[in-house]
Amino acid sequence: MIAALTGAGLSAAAGLNAFIPLVIVGLFARFTEFIVLPDHLTWLESWPVIIVGLLLLTLELVLDKIPGVDHINDLMQTIIRPVVGGILFAATAASQVVDQSNFWQDNPLVAGIVGALVTLAVHLGKAASRPAVNATTGGTGAPLASFAEDAIAVVLSLVAIFVPVLVVFVFIFMGIAVYRIVTTGRRRRRHREMLQAKERQEREAQEAEGGMVAWWRSKWREPRSLSWRGDGASARRARSASSATSAASVSSDETPSSAPTPQD
Repeated sequence: MIAALTGAGLSAAAGLNAFIPLVIVGLFARFTEFIVLPDHLTWLESWPVIIVGLLLLTLELVLDKIPGVDHINDLMQTIIRPVVGGILFAATAASQVVDQSNFWQDNPLVAGIVGALVTLAVHLGKAASRPAVNATTGGTGAPLASFAEDAIAVVLSLVAIFVPVLVVFVFIFMGIAVYRIVTTGRRRRRHREMLQAKERQEREAQEAEGGMVAWWRSKWREPRSLSWRGDGASARRARSASSATSAASVSSDETPSSAPTPQD
């Protein structure tokens, strides 16, 4: 049970950032006795793997904090994170120090599949919550959300290694957080759409009455109908005709009513 919690915790951390738990496991396995990897996975503690993991970690730390780019990064990581999570579950659940488990040692493929599924579930939750964060904050919340995810990945990795029992509570916290973020984002999006629809109805009502709408108050400026333009042209022609009639009336008033009588 403890071995499964350790593997699940590290796999879940990989769902947030694949390279944080990968580097932590490699360093702990190389320099400490907390993790003793099985023989077929000792390559995780080699220097080439650790150095490449650090380079990829640095790259992801930058890309994941740029609004818009983070979505592309999550899309690319859809394959990488489950693979890393499966490897970490198989490596740490079969560890001889955390909790020696014959089942996970004898069934590395099952361990890999379980780890990949855990990582994929966390990754999908992260990918679903990030658009909601960007939409409700105008993109300014992306760096803060990314920092929070990285911090959770580090804490979860250390908890999975030293206090695996607490992994269950971290999972509950993560589930509640994702649910709140997604539902809050949906509520705000619906509220914004209702306000936009109300604004549009008011604008259309003003246009139907012949009123003008300031361009800075309209996000959906639509061309006015031909009938409106016709009414405006008719009004202008009526005003021109009225002006002409008034001018003719003034001219007739100034003209004498009868011609002067010639004198003898």
